[in-house]
Amino acid sequence: MKTIFTRCLNVINHYDICLMQLITPLGFFLLCCLHVACGQQSTTSAVSVNHGVVKSVQAVSPTVGAERINAYVPLLLNKRVGIVANQTSIVGGVHLVDTLMSLHVNVASVFAPEHGFRGDAGAGETIRNGIDAKTGLKVFSLYGQTKKPTAEMLANLDVVIFDIQDVGARFYTYLSTLHYVMEACAENDKELIVLDRPNPNGFYIDGPVLNLEFKSFVGMHPIPVVHGCTLGEMAGMINGQKWLKNNVQCSVKVIACANYSHKNNYLLPIRPSPNLPNAASVYLYPSLCFFEGTNVSVGRGTAWPFQVIGYPGNTTGTFEFVPADIAHVVNNPPHEGKVCNGHHLTEFGEYHFLTSKQLYLEWLIGLYDQCDEKSKFFSVPDFFDKLAGSDQLRTQIQAGKTASEIRELWQNDLSKYKAMRTQYLLYEDF
Repeated sequence: MKTIFTRCLNVINHYDICLMQLITPLGFFLLCCLHVACGQQSTTSAVSVNHGVVKSVQAVSPTVGAERINAYVPLLLNKRVGIVANQTSIVGGVHLVDTLMSLHVNVASVFAPEHGFRGDAGAGETIRNGIDAKTGLKVFSLYGQTKKPTAEMLANLDVVIFDIQDVGARFYTYLSTLHYVMEACAENDKELIVLDRPNPNGFYIDGPVLNLEFKSFVGMHPIPVVHGCTLGEMAGMINGQKWLKNNVQCSVKVIACANYSHKNNYLLPIRPSPNLPNAASVYLYPSLCFFEGTNVSVGRGTAWPFQVIGYPGNTTGTFEFVPADIAHVVNNPPHEGKVCNGHHLTEFGEYHFLTSKQLYLEWLIGLYDQCDEKSKFFSVPDFFDKLAGSDQLRTQIQAGKTASEIRELWQNDLSKYKAMRTQYLLYEDF
């Protein structure tokens, strides 16, 4: 059934000019029904390695919000629609924008987050306003000088759809984009529909809770590094906790996933950003991103982004890598063209977090302890503190605290957060 639906959409998109004339309300209904039939739970096997023992992990394939077409397309009829999307916004193998346009939805404009609307921009690369070559739609950048939709951008819209795959880490910027979209919609009296997607790191909660004195685009809310929510759940939390400017609240409807639980191991079908190419990188990301504020490379500009760590002259580890520019992935990566010595963590990342369900701080502490010039280890201390959510983690490491001692200091804030989080859960918890 999925194959039939995918073929239907592909045909529609290939011959859109002719078939747009032929799709009747009945045809639209049948397409929706075909897609509903695709929403049955299935599983795929993922191989993980645990201390040399290979085991099979069952990963569920839920129906994501965007695939539940009959739940939200009727809400879009006779409305002018804006879409916040990227390369993960896929329905049956077809981009959400292309899908909705083929179903006669009046898509008026697109909003592009970090990495761009089609996902072809590198990390941190400025996204510019423009025209989508495939559809001719106006594309507004939400990653550059303007991170929040302006009144002018929203003026000719009735409703905004948000459909982006997140990875469940506080410093992953799609959550910040959601915050600003909600705020703009609230201020301009626009409806927002969030098409929810599973959180691949949604099976645990860990890390320091952000101190709002350190609020930035890589951390806007008083939540832990690994927050254990989908973006749909985060939308409810942002509204409910009144975290938007001036305590405004957004009129938001969440189209939840079907057959999803926080107990599930969800493998992303599409890389969420250029430097998170596989499950290991997604699992390692919350623990390794702290290194972005240090002199340690996390493998940007290599075949193993967020799967290797090291720096020139490091005396620990046996793995060597040389960062380089990679088009549409990374420009001027740390230690570009230099041999970095360190560790290859892919195998570790594939299994460890599924069982430990907590951040791994030992690499951060260990590399700091082994560094001969400790004053240079935290090469960008202000950015490190923004990632950590305060200066506490950095000062604890500098003071020689162990991972368990550091983790113990998180527990009170984590307990308060977990109690608050239960109000906004849309899915069975882990």
